[in-house]
Amino acid sequence: MQNFDVSIERRGTHAMKWDGFAPIYNLENTDGILPMWVADMDLAAPDCVIDAITNRLKHPVFGYTGVNDATYRAVQQWLQSHHNFTVAQEEILFRHGVIPALANAIAALTDEGDTVLISTPVYHPFYFIPTNLNRKLATCPLYEQDGVYTFDFATFEEALKTADAYILCNPHNPGGMVWSKEDLTEIVRLCQKHNVLILSDEIHADLVFEGHSHIPIATIEGAEDVVTFMAPTKTFNLASIQSAFMIVKNAEQREKIATYYAATGQGSINVLAIEATRAAFEQGEAWRKELLSYIEGNMDIVCAALNELEGIQAHKPQGTYLLWIDYRQTGLSEEVMMARLLQDAKLALEPGTKYGEEGRGFLRMNLACSRDTAQEAIKRFTKIMA
Repeated sequence: MQNFDVSIERRGTHAMKWDGFAPIYNLENTDGILPMWVADMDLAAPDCVIDAITNRLKHPVFGYTGVNDATYRAVQQWLQSHHNFTVAQEEILFRHGVIPALANAIAALTDEGDTVLISTPVYHPFYFIPTNLNRKLATCPLYEQDGVYTFDFATFEEALKTADAYILCNPHNPGGMVWSKEDLTEIVRLCQKHNVLILSDEIHADLVFEGHSHIPIATIEGAEDVVTFMAPTKTFNLASIQSAFMIVKNAEQREKIATYYAATGQGSINVLAIEATRAAFEQGEAWRKELLSYIEGNMDIVCAALNELEGIQAHKPQGTYLLWIDYRQTGLSEEVMMARLLQDAKLALEPGTKYGEEGRGFLRMNLACSRDTAQEAIKRFTKIMA
């Protein structure tokens, strides 16, 4: 069994979360600040992955290396067993990360001037990737009640009428929703009706809590125009290993993406990423189950504690290790709340407006950490609300 209670010192390792957040928060001094912002874990990666990387490092040659059949099979078997998602080897396109893959797909499958639609609040790169590629960005707010999000499909369909592509986030970051089969079926129906390409970021697919199930939108009946983005990196804490893949069922779309990829001089994943990906998907299931149970425990204790504070609502997410905290009833502005957190509580959380204006009045807290860290976060947050 993995001991997730162990607190691992990450300062001095060039970890962005611990050593690189001063400019993000405009801080001169980060001494004593507990960072719970960017979405990686303060928990050790699975031993099976560390062993696979270590074993490969024993071979002294690191020449050009292609993705082997065993790694493809590991991905295919994982998708089949966990998500009932049948994928052929040629439909899997490896990339360095979900965001680079998403950018590749937008560049290859849409034209400059096309409109890309997103449902807000949502992961912040969805805002700037389309515009940096000279696409128009359109937003359609999710309907929110008491911190729980749903689709307003009448408004969504109206937005689709002028869209060329739609970026879905499932499970949803930052809100933690795992979209239901009914939701996904309606998204597919409406996008098909209006000839809109679906680009589905499903990087949190394997971080879903008991009582909820992730359904890849590409498995919904009638979902013909879908590109799916997934990775082992979020699930197994391998962000710096840089391994992700897109699943492209349409052969013509695969050819367009491959052509763009070659034209921009990009390569596939590196030799250590290949080994890590295979090991994670072949041997990492027991670790993943233990991880989910542990993170759910963090969620339970933090939600219970924060919900005792006046003006704070913390809704346990259905998926992800990210807690979306609603502080609107406190009446505090985002500027005041962030100042209190950083200066008084010495706690670095993410401001809601990072995910769009619809996130104003919310904070995102990363709970992929030891229980002691979660308890310390409670203590620090409670301090500023007393």
